[in-house]
Amino acid sequence: MLKHFDEKREDLAPYGLTCEVWRPNVMRRADRHNEIEINYLPEGSITYLIHDKKIHVEKGSFVVFWALLPHQIVDYEGDAPYFVITIPFGLISQWNMSKSFLDLLFKGRIQMFETVQNLQITTALFKQWVLDLESKLPYLNEVCALEIQAYLKRLMFQKSNNDEIELKMELPSMNLVEQMAIFIAQNFTKPIKVTDVSRAVGIHSDYANAIFKKAFDVSLSHYLIQQRVLYVQRKLTITMDPITSIAYEAGFNSISRFNASFLKFVGMTPREYRKLIQTDR
Repeated sequence: MLKHFDEKREDLAPYGLTCEVWRPNVMRRADRHNEIEINYLPEGSITYLIHDKKIHVEKGSFVVFWALLPHQIVDYEGDAPYFVITIPFGLISQWNMSKSFLDLLFKGRIQMFETVQNLQITTALFKQWVLDLESKLPYLNEVCALEIQAYLKRLMFQKSNNDEIELKMELPSMNLVEQMAIFIAQNFTKPIKVTDVSRAVGIHSDYANAIFKKAFDVSLSHYLIQQRVLYVQRKLTITMDPITSIAYEAGFNSISRFNASFLKFVGMTPREYRKLIQTDR
């Protein structure tokens, strides 16, 4: 099913790890979400307004950018569908990507690449990711994450050996909520608390929680625990490490609190979740 931008979606609402097929259309307003976004065009072309710069993406090209920058399609040629990948900030921070690459993205640099394979192979790969992620199977979700990570690293390697396009722009100032979301994504595996998050942006914890909940519809504590639980789910999927070790690695400092949090967010115990994953393989 072809996707299109929902103009009623909330600002900063996350997409999660996705690979979807979109049909180009002019967006009446900009979108923003705290994730890395990758667009791949097997046909046609689109023109983005990202912050205050127009970016033209041609057939066979990739554009990679930090989607916290306001972005919207303002023009396109042809109505051929294109692919959109979104990668949560917390996930990509675990991928051991080049620090220089991530630093450039978070400074507002738009990265553009040519496909590293022929269009048919690349398009087939993206179609497979669409199907696998639509299945909602945790094991296939993790496989896709690993493959997307590898493909992105290959693009980075190609860029380091070729003179590709790097578009520079000034990063707009981030509001306090955005700063808190980024601080959590970078530090949730450490034993941080809500007070640490509020201190990092220089405001009182009560005020920090109030404005965060207004923007994300969840409390800072809820969001922090959710990031840790998601981390544990990924580790349970791809490793056989002891559950207690994974819990501490994710930032939990109490096994009883970890078990209660996991049950609340996932609906089953960590042991039941791992058994389910192994059954699906």
